[in-house]
Amino acid sequence: MNTMHPPTLTTTPPRRLVGIRIQTTLAENRAAELWRRFRPRVAEIHNRLGADFFDVKRYGPEMTNGQFSPTTVFEKWAAVEVEGHADIPEGMQPLELPGGLYAVFVHHGPATAFARTYQYIFGTWLPTSGYRLDERPHFDVMGPRYRPDDPEATEEIWVPVIPI
Repeated sequence: MNTMHPPTLTTTPPRRLVGIRIQTTLAENRAAELWRRFRPRVAEIHNRLGADFFDVKRYGPEMTNGQFSPTTVFEKWAAVEVEGHADIPEGMQPLELPGGLYAVFVHHGPATAFARTYQYIFGTWLPTSGYRLDERPHFDVMGPRYRPDDPEATEEIWVPVIPI
């Protein structure tokens, strides 16, 4: 069993992404469907920066006001970072991630073990951290060879925070 470590607090500049999005819930979890639609089309994006993939979640006010539940609907993106938003492939959309302060956690293990990481972030670390959630998008960064079923998988979990 992997032990969770405190996050690195990082201020990031705004980022430009291109990808596709869906509406989903944690209970429904349509992530696999979203990534199956997006991954085969990545080669169509010609102004890509780096090889990483971004899993972006745009939650509503329920996330910051304590009303979020497994059935709360949110917007989920599969995306990559780009130089700019010119020449976006058909069926894809631009997304601007605002810059700001993020708590960056590292999840080790398959996606099926993410509940433990989620519990640490929101149940253990955040309540005693001196920070609260900000309303900016949350995002995960995965390398080019990331596989959700890999027991050795690693992904960065970027949680927007502001000091209390």
